Amino acid sequence: MFNYLEPPNAFYEFERIYSAQQWAKKQCWITDYLTENRPDIIGFQEVFSIESLKLLLNGLGYEYFAVVDEPEVIDDFIYKRPVVAIASRFPIVAVAAVEPDTELTKALGLSEFTFSRQVLRATIDLPHLGQSDCYVVHFKSKRPMIEVVECKVATPEKNIIEHLKADIAGGWASTVQRGSEATLLMVEMIKRREATQNPMLIMGDFNNNLSDGVLSHLITNSLRFAPAFDSKTYLEKYCLNDAWQLFVKSQNSITTNVQQEATTELIRTPTHYYGASSSVLDYILLSCEFDTGYDDSFFSVSDYHTYDRHLINPEFERDDQSSDHAVVLIKLKLRH
Repeated sequence: MFNYLEPPNAFYEFERIYSAQQWAKKQCWITDYLTENRPDIIGFQEVFSIESLKLLLNGLGYEYFAVVDEPEVIDDFIYKRPVVAIASRFPIVAVAAVEPDTELTKALGLSEFTFSRQVLRATIDLPHLGQSDCYVVHFKSKRPMIEVVECKVATPEKNIIEHLKADIAGGWASTVQRGSEATLLMVEMIKRREATQNPMLIMGDFNNNLSDGVLSHLITNSLRFAPAFDSKTYLEKYCLNDAWQLFVKSQNSITTNVQQEATTELIRTPTHYYGASSSVLDYILLSCEFDTGYDDSFFSVSDYHTYDRHLINPEFERDDQSSDHAVVLIKLKLRH
């Protein structure tokens, strides 16, 4: 949402307040996207004004809305620590904040661990599936967790050295936090799956490439030392799959001409741009009920769309107050 905060409140610093015109543009951009694409379930990041968003969504047909946390307010009108939210056209029957296993955090040397943004779990009554657990995340960014206050009496070289050390140590601290969040969440998802058998969906800003070693365990599909037969029998039920990969699989399965398949290779679109670089930071992961390779699956991923025109071809009047990320949207098709 890129700082969704209703004026006259400020985000992070006292002068960062939307004008009435800017706020109207932000509301309009969100409305236009949802009206055009009509997602049944949508996860949000960077929400400050919870009631404002709830009201906006209700007017667009989203009867069900949930958060599990509140932003922090300092100095009466300055907000920080935005929260995640979820909206649905289908009934949300239960909502919970995911709490990490305290014994496990201690075993990992993370005795004071908390999620940088509280993870939301909404149990939604989905057609054909019934109660399904939808998780919304916003993992720790790559911004270094250590800041340097420049010393005016220090030499330029000394200041650069201090910045370098802070970047190295602070960047690693952010990586540890992000990887720990993903790890502890995945453990809780597995425990929840074992207890309820509910299908699983997780969506959000991962702030990292999924194939990076920091997050790759989110899509782990093999075990090193377990018996091969048992792994094949049980493992896929507890694993997550990247929706993009499921989409590619479903497209390939309906392509019968080998030459045609080779000439229509699907290219994944980035979801974030920084300077001259681009990357995929935003994901939707799904359990085996959405994998056509699983015998008892209910759905296939029939479409995968990355909405990015506001990033690659922006128009000021339309996109001035848009998101700084692309929006990932998938469509699910019932299997017969």
